Formats: sequence, C-alpha cells, structure tokens
Amino acid sequence: MNAGRIGRRIAYWRERRGLTQTDFGRLMGQTHRWVQDLEGGQRQQDPRLSVVVKAAEVLRIPLEQLLTDTPSPAATPGQPSAEAAAVIDVLYSGAEDDTPPLPLDELRQRLVYCCEAFQACHYLALGRELPALVVGSGRTAARAGDEAAGAHALHSRVLQLTTSFLHKYGPATAVQAAVVADRALAAAEQSGDAVTIGAASRRVAKSLASQGQSAAAVSFAVAAARRLQDDLSTAGPLGLSTLGMLYLSAAVSASAQERTASRVRAAIEHVDQAGEVADQQGADLNMDWTNFGPTNVALHRWTSWPVSRRAGRHWTPRRP
Repeated sequence: MNAGRIGRRIAYWRERRGLTQTDFGRLMGQTHRWVQDLEGGQRQQDPRLSVVVKAAEVLRIPLEQLLTDTPSPAATPGQPSAEAAAVIDVLYSGAEDDTPPLPLDELRQRLVYCCEAFQACHYLALGRELPALVVGSGRTAARAGDEAAGAHALHSRVLQLTTSFLHKYGPATAVQAAVVADRALAAAEQSGDAVTIGAASRRVAKSLASQGQSAAAVSFAVAAARRLQDDLSTAGPLGLSTLGMLYLSAAVSASAQERTASRVRAAIEHVDQAGEVADQQGADLNMDWTNFGPTNVALHRWTSWPVSRRAGRHWTPRRP
C-alpha cells in the first residue's frame, strides 16, 4: 500500500465528514500527531490493513475508497446522504442493550454542541454526533424514573433537532423528518412542558408544509399557539420566542399556498401576531436557537410585501 496516497485519501474523506484531525484521532484511538503523520505519509510501517479498515469504518465509506483513486459513485437521486442515512438508521434500529442511561447533564451538554453545529451549518459534524445522542437520550427517557419529565423534554429536543437536520436534505428525507417530528411531539407531551410542546409543534407544522400540506400546517401551528399561549406568555423570553415562532411558521405556510387576498391577509395577520409577541419580548434573542425578535419579524414582514402588492392590498410595514 502507498502510505502517501492512502494518507491523502483519508484526509480528503475526513474533511468531507467535517472531522478535525483531533476528532479523527479520538475516534481512531490515536493522537493528533499520529493523524498528521498518517495523512502526510510519514508513518513507515503504517497504514496497516487493520488501520485502513478502521479508518473506513470511522469515515463511513467503502474500504476501496481508501485503497484506490476511483472516484466515489454519484449519490443516487432521491436517496439521503451518508450523514442523513446514519441518523435514519438509528431511528429504526430498535436496538436494546444493558448500557446504563447517560446523566441528563451530559446529554444536555452534547445537545448544546449539536445545536451550535446546526446553527453554524456544520451538518457533517452534526451527522456524526446525532446518532449516538438520539440513542442515548431515548434510553435515558425510557429509564428516567423520578426525572422522567426532564428526560422526555430533553429527548424531544434531540428529536426536534433531528427533524430540522433531516429537513436540510429536502425531499429525500421529508418522510423520515415527519415521522421524527411526530415522535418529538409525543415525547414533549409526556414531559408536560409547554415550551417543549410548542417547539415540537413547530417542527410538525414544518413537516406538514414540506409535504405540500400548507393549509394543515397553518391550522396546526395556529391551534398550538392558541392552546399554549397563556403558558408561553408567562414563561419569559424562552416562552415568548416559542410562541412567536409558531406564528411565523403559520405565516410562512400561509404564504406558500396559492395566492388569494384572504390568504395574504391571513399571512399578514400571523406576522402581526408574531410582532406583538416580539414587542412583548422587547429584543432580538437567540432563545432556543430561534433568533426570534423584532428583526426576525421585520424580515418576514418585508418578505410579505410583494405578496401583498400582488393581492391588491396597500399596507405600510410597521418596522423599517
């Protein structure tokens, strides 16, 4: 085996998977320096076949991709990417083992890391971390005991993030995203937490819209907002952001329908409702990774402006 060529292929696929050399070394059970030497072709006795096999497993690619320069086959149209497929696999595995559940604090820390990766558009890194987090949070929720409410809320949050992640891959993963959104809402209802229920409801509305059910998405988002409004309005900025995003979700879905004057008025009304919530919140905040606030509402309002003109209705944006 040519150590230099294999090292370059490993570096290529490591970067494709969003892994740093330190990340890859940790997964391989080696040091950062070891990875540097491996990718630079400086290890005289490596890579042994066992090393290459393990590297292929860590990178989730066929072994031949590291042994030859043959380009990888193009992705099959309509099929999820390798990162999305790895997440989908664990959703249907149903595997049970005797591994003890992870502490909630550890799961929360890992969830924060994944949320930050999602907001930074590091989807390769997120696809690497999410499968274990889905399994771990589900196991903890199933065995939580006295901490059941918090565990179900956290598991719902993980599934909500998974839904959003799968939506990024479009129609190829739309069905799976809808299934996960329903699971997230079920876990949220078990938690009894209004903020978690509201956030999960928004993912269900998004899934309905992504499958061409815009009218159902509007009805679902508005119904959830009305049902939860009192609890969310008194839950501080986190609750207000959740409520405001439900109304913005309804506005987006309403504007996606065939344009009529009544639908345009409905979309504007939902933006206005979100604006009232933003006024109550009083500032742009990134609570629950939503970036909700007056600016977010203003962006949705300006987006609706061309729609309103086509519908023959004159109105003046409330905010610049």
